[in-house]
Amino acid sequence: VPFFSTSGSQFVEVFVGIGASRVRDLFANAKRVSPCIIFIDEIDAIGRSRASGGFMPQNDEREQTLNQLLAEMDGFTGNQGVVVVAATNRADILDNALLRPGRFDRRVQVNLPDLPARRAILDVYVKGKPMADNVDLDSIAARTTGFSGASLENLMNEAAIFAARKGKELIETDDVDAALDRIMLGSEKTNRALSERVKTLTAYHEAGHALVGAFLPGYDAVQKISIIPRTGGSGGATFYLPAEERLTSGMYSVDYLQNQLAVALGGRAAEDVVYGPEHVTTGASSDLQQVTRIARSMVTQYGMNDKVGQLNVEDAMMRQGMAPFLETSEATKETVDREVRQVVSDAYAKAKQILQDNRLLLDETARRLVESEMLSGEQFSSLVAGYKAAEPNHAIKKTKSNPFAFS
Repeated sequence: VPFFSTSGSQFVEVFVGIGASRVRDLFANAKRVSPCIIFIDEIDAIGRSRASGGFMPQNDEREQTLNQLLAEMDGFTGNQGVVVVAATNRADILDNALLRPGRFDRRVQVNLPDLPARRAILDVYVKGKPMADNVDLDSIAARTTGFSGASLENLMNEAAIFAARKGKELIETDDVDAALDRIMLGSEKTNRALSERVKTLTAYHEAGHALVGAFLPGYDAVQKISIIPRTGGSGGATFYLPAEERLTSGMYSVDYLQNQLAVALGGRAAEDVVYGPEHVTTGASSDLQQVTRIARSMVTQYGMNDKVGQLNVEDAMMRQGMAPFLETSEATKETVDREVRQVVSDAYAKAKQILQDNRLLLDETARRLVESEMLSGEQFSSLVAGYKAAEPNHAIKKTKSNPFAFS
C-alpha cells in the first residue's frame, strides 16, 4: 500500500495560501494511487483549535490550511481509498472539527511502556551491541520506569559511548549505570573538588532522604544514593524504585502521598538534626517545590483534607474573575493556605522524628557516602537491615567529638 509521510509544520509558511495548496497536492497525489495511507506527524502544528476569545493570536494561514485539510478528509467530494493517520502529543488542543466522526474519529492512546514492554524494547536495542554477561536487562527495565522507547534506545547508546571511552570491548553494568545517571541528572562535573564540609553536608542530606523512606512501611525501595555533583544542578541524588502499579494506574493513596512528603523533606530534616535549624542550607529548594505542589494538590484537588472537604477548589481559584459562579471565598483561601502548611508541617515532623530516633544510622550512612560517594540499593538495604537487627547500643558507636568516629 502506498504510504505518504509528512509533518504538520511542513504545510504552514509565511505566504498565505501555500499551506492549503500543499494539502490539495498531497491528497491529489494520494487519490491517484489509492488505496493508500497518509501519515501526518505533529498534526497540532495546523490542527490547533480555532476557538475565538483565547489568549493566542489568530493565524489566517494556519486556519486556511486546516480548513483545506478538513475539506479533503470529509468534504463534498470525499476521499475514498485514502486513510489518514496523524500523531500528536497535544490531543487536548486540537480543533473539534478535526475530531468529529468522519475525520479523526478513532483515537489510539500510546502510553509509556510498562515493565514487560521495556524489557522487550531493551532486547531490540542491545542487538548488535557487545554486552557483558553481568548486564541484567531485567534490572535495567525495572529501574527505567517512565522511560519511552526512544529513551531506552538513548540509554543503551550512551552506555556504549561510556564503554568505548574507557577502551572496553564489552558494555558492562557500570556503563549502563553511568548512562542512566547522565540521562537523569546530567554529566558529572569535571571539577569535583568539594570541601569536606560541603561533601559531608550533601551526604547527610541524601542520607536523610533515604533513611526516612526506609523507615516508612510500604514506601519505594532505594535504588541508589549518590553525592556526585552533576551539571544538571544536582549536588546529590537519591533514586527510588517506584511501584509499577502506582505509576501505570496514576492512583496514589493518602498514606503514600504523606510518606512522599516526609521523604522529600528528609534532606532538610537531616540538616536540621545534624547542624541545627540556623545552619540549614538552600540545598532543599527543589524538594520544597515538590512538597508544596503535592501538599497543595492534596488539599485543593484530591479531597484529602478534612477542613476543606471533598472539594476541588483548585480550578475555582485558578479561574478567579473569569467565571463568577466559580469564585472562591476569602475564608476558603485562608483555610487552604493554613491546611497546606499543616500538611507540610506534619510531614516534616515525621521525617525529623525518624532521623532523631535513628541518628546512629544516619551518621553511618553519611560516613559511607563521604568515603565512596555512592551507595547501591543493595548496600543501603544491607546497612539498614544490620542496624535493625543489632541492639541499638551496640549497632554503631559514635563519639561526641567526631560524628564520623566509629568503632
